[in-house]
Amino acid sequence: MTGLTEFFDAFAADEPRWRRRNRTYHRLIEQLVAFHVPPGRTVLELGCGSGDVLAATRPATGVGVDLSSQMVELARERHPGLDFRVGDAEQFHAGRSFDYVVLSDLVPYATDLLALFARVREHCEHDSRVIVHSYSRVWRPLIRLAERLRLKPRKPLRNWVSSEDVANLLYLSDFEVVRTSRAILLPKRIPLLSAFVNGVLANLWPFRHLCLTYWVVARPRPRRLGELPVTVVCPCRNEQGHVPDIVRRLPEFPAASELLFVEGGSSDDTLGEIERQIAAHPERDIRVMQQRGKGKGDAVREGFAAAKHDILMILDGDLSVAPEDLPKFYGALVDGSAELVNGSRLVYDLEPGAMRFLNTLGNRLFSIVFKSTTGQDVKDTLCGTKVLTRRSYEQIAQAREYFGDFDPFGDFDLLYGAARLGLRIVDLPVRYGARVYGQTNISRFRHGWLLARMAAFAYWQFRIRPVVLRR
Repeated sequence: MTGLTEFFDAFAADEPRWRRRNRTYHRLIEQLVAFHVPPGRTVLELGCGSGDVLAATRPATGVGVDLSSQMVELARERHPGLDFRVGDAEQFHAGRSFDYVVLSDLVPYATDLLALFARVREHCEHDSRVIVHSYSRVWRPLIRLAERLRLKPRKPLRNWVSSEDVANLLYLSDFEVVRTSRAILLPKRIPLLSAFVNGVLANLWPFRHLCLTYWVVARPRPRRLGELPVTVVCPCRNEQGHVPDIVRRLPEFPAASELLFVEGGSSDDTLGEIERQIAAHPERDIRVMQQRGKGKGDAVREGFAAAKHDILMILDGDLSVAPEDLPKFYGALVDGSAELVNGSRLVYDLEPGAMRFLNTLGNRLFSIVFKSTTGQDVKDTLCGTKVLTRRSYEQIAQAREYFGDFDPFGDFDLLYGAARLGLRIVDLPVRYGARVYGQTNISRFRHGWLLARMAAFAYWQFRIRPVVLRR
């Protein structure tokens, strides 16, 4: 590492000048890292350079490591509130774990990538995330040309590693990749044009394959969580006829469980029926709370806030998804296969009358939009049955301000929040039955238009906002 150390020690004096000349690129990298790492987390950056990327994450605890003592001094001067240390990323030991480990533009300089990722693994808990960003090989001749023209500094790059290579190395180091994406098609600021090229064209085929940078989000390979207690939250409004079957059909789980009804101001006697079922089944842990706000999403949030246990489940009160399927969701979560288990009604054939044609078409359309927005493949974004741990939900809730509290159904709130945090979302097929009591609370056209607006807003927040320069 001596040659690299000497180079970056000497480069430290010129770093501010080069940063000013290429400030658009550096600001875009900082914004993209900040998108992947919500504020207030513990963050370790290996190969931190001048510390600007680490500072952009606004960490509760931020530790930066670089082999150049001069670059570390520069980082300490710029960001005195963060902890910067001199060290080789392939050998560094912090003596603790972090929520996020960031490798921004480090892979091209590593001597032993397996040793590097092994060191990263030592700083991760089971729910930590690793963010890797590097250059696309497509840009190699352009970067060499820019160096000859003195448009960027000439650096001793050792490796031109593809995103597929990074994914393979992560796998060998006990990680699994959650998401891979590309960004930055135009690294220079040209008013209006830069926003269009980086925010729109860079997300379209074939232009996305020409982007300068790739981004890989990974998590430690899953481990079994063990037998955890369960809270089943059941939002219900005008579901009196379904309540007895919900109580009767809800299966037992390996650990303790509670059934929590959130009653949403029904015009029938849903509340009274729930209370009668509670009295008739003293052996079951059943509770009811009356919703203070409006909408299913609000009911779910109120229910999750009041839940007693570690695993949180949503069961719609219309019984269109069978309660008997919930142990399958439980199994997928506790064995580590998923961090958010999402019901999918579009795998099996639908029962006659279970879902109208326009609803089916809308669901398939929203799944396409979701994948193009987040990079995660979810077949049925609007199925109400979802299961996750309390810790994962609390992480989503803490970062909710990025999207805002605008989802009346709660499905997009959970799915987009989980995708932004790099949580593993897995579909679990369910059979979708027709409602046998009452009328649906969903308006196809009014709510469909609202969902379209939410999907467009999410696309902006995911794909465009991180690459539109902000003052």
